[in-house]
Amino acid sequence: MPMKPISLSGFASKFADDPDPWGTWNDRDEALKRAAILHALPPRPGGRMLELGAGNGSNSVALSRRALRLDATEATREGTDLVAKALHGSTRAKALQLVVPGRPPRPAYDAIVIAELLYYLSPRDMRCLARQTAALLRPGATLVLAHHRITFYDFAQHAEGIHRRFLAASWAPWTSRLVRQTDRWSVLSCTVAGSS
Repeated sequence: MPMKPISLSGFASKFADDPDPWGTWNDRDEALKRAAILHALPPRPGGRMLELGAGNGSNSVALSRRALRLDATEATREGTDLVAKALHGSTRAKALQLVVPGRPPRPAYDAIVIAELLYYLSPRDMRCLARQTAALLRPGATLVLAHHRITFYDFAQHAEGIHRRFLAASWAPWTSRLVRQTDRWSVLSCTVAGSS
């Protein structure tokens, strides 16, 4: 399948035209994936959490209940505004604009969630983000990866093996657990081996 990577302006247009362009708020399959993402996190809420590529905030609301502080980041102003709207009234969560692999707002996190983002990055940017992510995690912290297994036309990279490639690019020794996998997506829970 020929791929033409979507640009940030393309994402901005999507969010400007439709606040839920992928049906993430109401789609049953998206709800199953969201439940798997939550299940991939430690059972008790706590600590500081970073969400990269928050989109329209459909995962952010649930994540905000599992963290003492959530930094929900999105690359476009349009998306960041949608995340802020979704998190309106939350005292523990903040929507922030961040183009990865840019510097996140805090130097360390107890959990990082990356969902539906990696294959939109160039291989070079993904490698940079992988090393940055490993450095941001406190000892014993959790990294959650949730991505499609199907490649879509607007990806910069093929979906197959995206989690494996990302973890390998970080240069860190990971212990990972497959939380849930369907024919469309998979969710992985990871910790740096020996860091707990």
